[in-house]
Amino acid sequence: GMAAGKLLCIACLLMASSQHSYVYFKYEVSGKVQRVFMRKYTKQAAERFGITGWVMNTENKTVKGEACGDKENMEQFRNWLQKEGSPKAVIDKAVFTGEKVVGKNPFEGFEIRKVKLPNGSFWA
Repeated sequence: GMAAGKLLCIACLLMASSQHSYVYFKYEVSGKVQRVFMRKYTKQAAERFGITGWVMNTENKTVKGEACGDKENMEQFRNWLQKEGSPKAVIDKAVFTGEKVVGKNPFEGFEIRKVKLPNGSFWA
């Protein structure tokens, strides 16, 4: 009802007024990272660390995405992508690009994205 809406707006204002900053980066992980539940585990790890963004398989056998969160949490997520991954994954390397500090988190939650092919079907 109306009351809940009002409360949410107050929360929005409070959050906006405190100068919070987030770390953002793009990532791409290569190795044996497809068909090993890497995306599912990446989503779980991101949610555990309170990170938003997305992950998807690419056509060149890598897993890539974007992530945004608090500095400490992003460091944990970075380490997880570099060293851990899903139980069956074999990570050769993780590359992080476009790292920057942002004042606003561009993502709502963390999602597994599908690769949409030009013909409209989904690749993975």
